[in-house]
Amino acid sequence: MKKYIYSLVMAVSMITMSSCESNFDANIYGTLSTTNFPKTGDDFESYMMECYLPFCSHWSYKLADYNQRQWFCATGGINKYFDSTADDMTQTVIVTYGGGWTEITQCYFENFKTAPRTASDGYPNHFEKIRDITRFTQVIQTLEDAEPNTTFSAQKKAELTGEARLLRGMMMYYMLHVFGPVPVIVDASKIGVAEEEAYLVRPTLKEMVQYITDDFEYAAANMAEKQKEQGRYTADFARFFLMHHYLNEGYHMDGYYQKAYDMFNQFKGGYSLFTEGTNPYLDQFSVNHKFNSEVIMAMPCSTAGTGGAATGNMNCMTYYCFPGDASAKDDNGESLLPFANQNRGAGSGWRQCFAISKDFYDSFEEGDLRKDGIITRYYSKNGYWVDESKLGDLWDGYIVNKYNPESSTTQYQGNDVALARWADVLLMYAEADVRAHNSVSQSAINAVNQVRQRAGISDLSADKTSSVNAFMDALLEERGHELWFEGQRKIDLIRFNKYYTTMSALGRTPTSEYIPLPDYAVEQAKNSGHTLEQYFTRDNYDGPKK
Repeated sequence: MKKYIYSLVMAVSMITMSSCESNFDANIYGTLSTTNFPKTGDDFESYMMECYLPFCSHWSYKLADYNQRQWFCATGGINKYFDSTADDMTQTVIVTYGGGWTEITQCYFENFKTAPRTASDGYPNHFEKIRDITRFTQVIQTLEDAEPNTTFSAQKKAELTGEARLLRGMMMYYMLHVFGPVPVIVDASKIGVAEEEAYLVRPTLKEMVQYITDDFEYAAANMAEKQKEQGRYTADFARFFLMHHYLNEGYHMDGYYQKAYDMFNQFKGGYSLFTEGTNPYLDQFSVNHKFNSEVIMAMPCSTAGTGGAATGNMNCMTYYCFPGDASAKDDNGESLLPFANQNRGAGSGWRQCFAISKDFYDSFEEGDLRKDGIITRYYSKNGYWVDESKLGDLWDGYIVNKYNPESSTTQYQGNDVALARWADVLLMYAEADVRAHNSVSQSAINAVNQVRQRAGISDLSADKTSSVNAFMDALLEERGHELWFEGQRKIDLIRFNKYYTTMSALGRTPTSEYIPLPDYAVEQAKNSGHTLEQYFTRDNYDGPKK
């Protein structure tokens, strides 16, 4: 398939192109009028594909008026907001990039109020994505209004509408977990109405949750079960997000825990844990094992990606994880993998903006294969070893090496970025079972033990399955060990009501549960006669309300 992304502005538009996946070929049609586009099935598919832009990995994208950071790019996406702010990460003070990087790892969110509208490395501001949600709403309405024809069947119409609604739901899902509920337009009749577009007021949590639920449920029921191209979203990916969403919101939404439990048996892909190699946990992320049996969805990347849309997705994680002074060879002249292949063979990263906490590393059990992706020492170009004894002196924390560099030709890697794995579903199933039924079943225990066995460690001990509370504590720890640096951790800690207490115990007391909305948005709402609350705190937050 060829991927087309359009920027339709009023009556006439010039086409802009991007590539969410290196296998997609961009194609430029020229100048199109909204009077003759979209009409065919290919037209409508191309029109919908624009909604993928925020979920790629380039340095930035632009759907509305301002450049934005993409959710799956390490620079300012889910790793920064949901790992940097959690216990799998340490605070970066010695080696960092700009005040925003340091402050977010300290869980000091106050200065994010001054974030600009456009993309920024220090304070990337996702609030402007409310404009993208409006854009998605218009795309969805166009699809819903379309009359099926010989090239655009009713089934294809439903599938594309479901795909667009999944993407809108994902956008609202991430916005909710960064800021809390935000003003959104999900009713196309409000687009272009000045009073509606100026209504910058937070919806209630229940309203925002319902918007997301409606989109995910429609997507799960209508999307294609299998796509021709790897990296194109499927109904199972919608089910994955639904399962997470039901668990996140089950404490205040009736029946959500049971829905999460029931969702487990609705996956269609026949997934299983990846078990090949000497360390199957890490091997599943290698270039040689793209879209293996465990992958529900991944963002395809290639070594051709350099940060621009035309070259496809880049995996730039190691660029932000490997220390800039790391050497490709040790003091005996031996090559040090993975450093030997990083940064075009120079053996170093850029700045170690992401670093694993020693406390988190020490929490792994002896023999746990998952911690082998964390590097605890390296040889510096300055002629000495940097190890645990130098923490707090020469470096802030250990090295994230989940995506082991396998190419010496680029500073970015061809490893796909994991977005949804069966291991996560197994752990969610165990959690849903216990939350829905308020007891620890053997099925829940078995699901967790499958994940542990793949990691090379023994089953949960009897004391960790003896009560609901003990099991939930063990499950939260297990999720951290399995899903570190996959953009889940802060959301998990909040769902388990342990965010404030966990981070405070580490000396990184959060200034608020969520990132406050930017000052300019609060002022803009005020000028329109509305009140946009700058902070949001859940009723069950384990810390003080802001």
